[in-house]
Amino acid sequence: MTEVFADVIVDISDAGATKSYQYHVPDDFIGRAEPGSIVTVPFGKGGRTVSGWILSLSDQPKIDRERIRDILDMPKERVSADAGLVQLAIWICQTYGSSLNNALKTVLPVRNKKKENIREQITLAVSPDEAEKLAASYEQKHQTAKVRLLRELIRGGQTDRTDAASRLKVTRPTVDSLIRDGVIRTDARTAWRGMEEEDEESTGEDPDLSREQAEVLDDIFDEWRHQDRPSLILGVTGSGKTMIYMELIEEVLKEGKQAIVLIPEIALSWQNVQRFRRRFGGEVTVLNSRMSDGEKSDQYERMRRGEAKIVVGPRSALFAPFPNPGLIIVDEEQESSYRSGSAPRYDARETAVERGKLEHAHVVFGSATPSVDTYYRCMNGTYALFRLSSRYGGASMPDVKIIDMRSELKQGNRSILSRELRDGIGERLARKEQVMLFLNRRGVSGFISCRSCGEVITCPHCSVSLTLHGNGKLVCHYCGYEMAAPSRCPSCGSPYIGGFRAGTEKAEAELKRYFPDARILRMDADTTKTRESYSRILKTFAAHGADILVGTQMIIKGHDFPKVTLVGILAADLSLFAEDYRAAEHTYQLVVQASGRAGRGELPGEALVQSYHPDHYSLKAAVKQDYEAFYAEEIATRELLGYPPAFQLLAVHGTGRDSEKLHTAMRHLLHFLQKYAGQVTILGPAPESVARVRDVYREVLYVKTDAEKRAIEIRKLIESYIEINRGFDHLAFQYDLNA
Repeated sequence: MTEVFADVIVDISDAGATKSYQYHVPDDFIGRAEPGSIVTVPFGKGGRTVSGWILSLSDQPKIDRERIRDILDMPKERVSADAGLVQLAIWICQTYGSSLNNALKTVLPVRNKKKENIREQITLAVSPDEAEKLAASYEQKHQTAKVRLLRELIRGGQTDRTDAASRLKVTRPTVDSLIRDGVIRTDARTAWRGMEEEDEESTGEDPDLSREQAEVLDDIFDEWRHQDRPSLILGVTGSGKTMIYMELIEEVLKEGKQAIVLIPEIALSWQNVQRFRRRFGGEVTVLNSRMSDGEKSDQYERMRRGEAKIVVGPRSALFAPFPNPGLIIVDEEQESSYRSGSAPRYDARETAVERGKLEHAHVVFGSATPSVDTYYRCMNGTYALFRLSSRYGGASMPDVKIIDMRSELKQGNRSILSRELRDGIGERLARKEQVMLFLNRRGVSGFISCRSCGEVITCPHCSVSLTLHGNGKLVCHYCGYEMAAPSRCPSCGSPYIGGFRAGTEKAEAELKRYFPDARILRMDADTTKTRESYSRILKTFAAHGADILVGTQMIIKGHDFPKVTLVGILAADLSLFAEDYRAAEHTYQLVVQASGRAGRGELPGEALVQSYHPDHYSLKAAVKQDYEAFYAEEIATRELLGYPPAFQLLAVHGTGRDSEKLHTAMRHLLHFLQKYAGQVTILGPAPESVARVRDVYREVLYVKTDAEKRAIEIRKLIESYIEINRGFDHLAFQYDLNA
């Protein structure tokens, strides 16, 4: 028999393993061993054993056969991934600069199957009429527990044995007696964990697509038949992108394949899951980071068995272990939450495209406010572009108006609510309509601005705001430029210069002061700490259990509340001055997405945008929902300043407990790149926006270059330099590409 050898990456969490080792596959494991299988192997000396993943199989030894040791075990209870996910992990490692070990742990998040939750279901073994006669006879004999159980089964058809014991007070001997008499029977069934949100029945009804939607659907199918590029559906808010998603999913299900639907936030899962469940029933499942390992394991098992064919969830749902994925949908693709903040710092959008290539799955993006990166690819023909220009059902777009908060201050109003917004809220409350107030907290990391004229202190070299540090210095976190914080506005001399301090709690308090009888819900990080809190707040608001919903970004993404006729956007321009070259892009997206929550039903909607910079091009374009006008200004700026997508930007993040050692190491890295990296632009090193976390210091250095391939080469050059120099010992490094 031909011998089989496996390349195995060992699971050593402290080694940052990137190297694979070859092991012999014993005859007992041949047929079971496959790429992605978890194995136990000997490693090193002294009889040590470790877990690992099989990367590939071969019939040829790479080294002397006598030196190749056997795989010791392949636990049957371990979860195995298919070859596609292992290949995807390798791509993540090579593209984003992570260890292969970390990449594998990312794509294979649940390593052990959890014990199945087996529950006994009790059903009638006789007809309902006969059961009623038996219940009457038991009643005469005062056998009340039997009566309760039988009448429960007559009403509901079945009941859980554990539930019957607690709720109906039916003991085990009572159940056993009825089984022996042939009156009832029990069946053992798996009670899947993680199904709490999936309580909608399928209607099986096809949505009634508008003419515009039907045309886009046909065009996407035509794209699939010919080029099959990743596709972007650019549809205004309320245009019905989800209805098209469902038709696309229906098509791949007919082909015996599965679908992955990515959403940017856990908060969106409630409404999304309900909508998909109404169409596809129990074939829909959900994955998110707040689920327990047991819940994830159960839902993964449902996918493997073919019971779940559609998964809805945030970023990590991309790695659902479907055997034959046919479609990956990335909804609200513009959201930054699709990028991982820890190693490996992968971008789920790029990774979705790569999984689509590896497994021959279609990839569809959707957004009313697409990222500049994605639209750039549409413009150069890499992606296909499809447009929805009107709201579904003939609903009108909201009227959007900018309110100049500089004028409010001049007229004596220091509240975070403008007078026009307060009047608008009062009118909606009187008409029993609903209001959403969005507080734009994005990018509030310490920049200072003037409330009189709107001036923001920015870096003279990088076109981003300077961040105020505790020592009174304003610092650029791209190039390290710093200056003393002024006490008066350098533009108009006003003393009203400083940071933005208001939060959702203050907004809620202001609302209660002006509208004491209003029912107010607040949705932010503090009110959504538990797994059920998202859906509880949204369900309450959807049922008109509150008049006003105030919150941060999580309230404006994809929600559909027909009675919301007014949206107020507080501090709309805060994100304009985040220390981020994408600040204008994020502001445009937030304002359009927030405005789009108004008027999604039969009632007309209005959005009031409060700003200290009403003439900024991103706000002016957002008010008109004119993405093309915004993009033209923004891409010209990116090309001028050398930012993505026109250029590639590699961020090198260094951390360590010794601040001086870290700073010295980052300076050495700078000098090395200046000498060996060739024609590139280097910014920094500089402190991160949060320069110390739990006594770990953080610095960042940026490298600009003209091609992604060149950026990856430079990252590998940096990795090699760090590996051979002891000056980098006890420091850690991570990499971001175009973050």
